[in-house]
Amino acid sequence: MMKKYFYILFALLIVACNKNSDKNFEKLNELSWLEGNWGNKLRDGNLVENWTKENDSTFTAKSYYIKGKDTLHFEDIKLTQREEDVFYIATVKGQNNDEPVEFKLNPNTENGFSFENPTHDYPQTIEYKKLSDNQMSATVSGKMEGKVNSDTYILNKK
Repeated sequence: MMKKYFYILFALLIVACNKNSDKNFEKLNELSWLEGNWGNKLRDGNLVENWTKENDSTFTAKSYYIKGKDTLHFEDIKLTQREEDVFYIATVKGQNNDEPVEFKLNPNTENGFSFENPTHDYPQTIEYKKLSDNQMSATVSGKMEGKVNSDTYILNKK
């Protein structure tokens, strides 16, 4: 009798694991074109973003701005799907007490996507657009000290 219960429990465990592994990460997979190394030489330095797919539910990136030998800005980024929502989670050294800030995916824009956090000081919106297979734009925007501000950067795939 005990053996029968063991087999039933084992079967239920297998079904539960299979159901969990069938989770749909379609929304996150739509962002897979980000994978790779992107960059551009700007007037005052170099902007670089390196994107990697960690697993079915997570992409990570390192974003940094270098002027000469100095790194002026460094950011760890995570794109992750939890349930049906996708989040852009940024951790910027020296900002927000080095704590991550979450931005939630808005409905896809044409050839790209945007994330929003209306309670963040700046930016409130982060948007990526695929311009071609080898070029994208990244825009940060929102209100800063009561004024609307927006910065767009063109990045080329390396």
